[in-house]
Amino acid sequence: MRPMNVALELGKIHDFGIGTYIRNLVSHLAEIDSTNTYYLLEGESTNSAILPAAENFKRIRLRDRKHGEFDRSGVLRFLRRQAVDVCHIPHDDIPSRLPCHCVVTVHDCVQILYPPETKFGWVHAARFQSKRRRLQRADHVIAVSEATKRDVMRLYQIPEDKITVIHNALDERLSRLQSAMDAQHVLERYQINDPYLLFAGNVRPHKNITRLIEAFAVARSELKDHPLYSRLKLLIIGDELSTHQALRRTVVISRVQNDVRFLGFVPYEFLKVFYQKASAFVFPSLYEGFGLPPLEAMSFGTPVLTSNTSSLPEVVGDAAVMVNPENVFEIARGIKQILCDENLRLQLVRKGFEQIKKFSWLEAAKETLRLYQYASQ
Repeated sequence: MRPMNVALELGKIHDFGIGTYIRNLVSHLAEIDSTNTYYLLEGESTNSAILPAAENFKRIRLRDRKHGEFDRSGVLRFLRRQAVDVCHIPHDDIPSRLPCHCVVTVHDCVQILYPPETKFGWVHAARFQSKRRRLQRADHVIAVSEATKRDVMRLYQIPEDKITVIHNALDERLSRLQSAMDAQHVLERYQINDPYLLFAGNVRPHKNITRLIEAFAVARSELKDHPLYSRLKLLIIGDELSTHQALRRTVVISRVQNDVRFLGFVPYEFLKVFYQKASAFVFPSLYEGFGLPPLEAMSFGTPVLTSNTSSLPEVVGDAAVMVNPENVFEIARGIKQILCDENLRLQLVRKGFEQIKKFSWLEAAKETLRLYQYASQ
């Protein structure tokens, strides 16, 4: 088989979730493949330090548009000029009519199932129809979980034989534990002195933060005399509270103003500490295409509570307490259970370490490379 020319579109490499996917996939492709030529289609503002230096990985700098947006029309121009066999779009915002074979990664269907409230209905419907047509033209679709595969088949009418499930894995930036001294310094910087539950992720409606706050209020009330958790806090790493007025009202109505903290964006070195020192990680999301944060928490030996919906049971296996995310009192019971049952906590920690071994970026890169070869035929 002759060597391939593969183009990888990196326009969203600095995004939180998709960026993690792109960085880890590209670095492991460079580790296993020195034969094929890869064209990394990047913007002018792309951080060169996060891209591999292998000789067969060639960086193609495309013009950025205003406000730092990636000029995706430049992708089409490059593909028309270059003899590219396969173009991999690592997200589902794909250009129309690519002049080569195309592989697309779908991370979730959240924009369809939970559309932004600011979108007019007809605009949302038009964008959905356009995305469906473009996905149907792709030679192959990568879904990051079996749950996402089912959603893609149902919503976009993509036949099953055109979809391959390739799981995500842990971001290697989170692989090293912080020393006790460093961890304590971070907690002191954020003035955290009490046991806490942790949520990390984007603060969007499907993340179910409102019910999490309400459940935390219930659990905290029932633990008010507990010797360890009487001063329990809930830390939410994501957007600032000031940008979510509905959540502010929930905090006030639930009377936990002094116990819920929104920390906004947290650098990875600090995020590792928050995972490492949390009493439990709570992630009762209504929908996830893969759901990486629970695995991240498990990698630090932190017990996890999550939802029994979408991809989450597939990702966490039997290594987490799973609850109905629409039932506030079931979430609260799960919180109490995961905090107060020491045998359960030890089991979850042990099973969590075993669960994370099932996901590997190296294996994901090998499967993706095989898919490039299949799609180029």
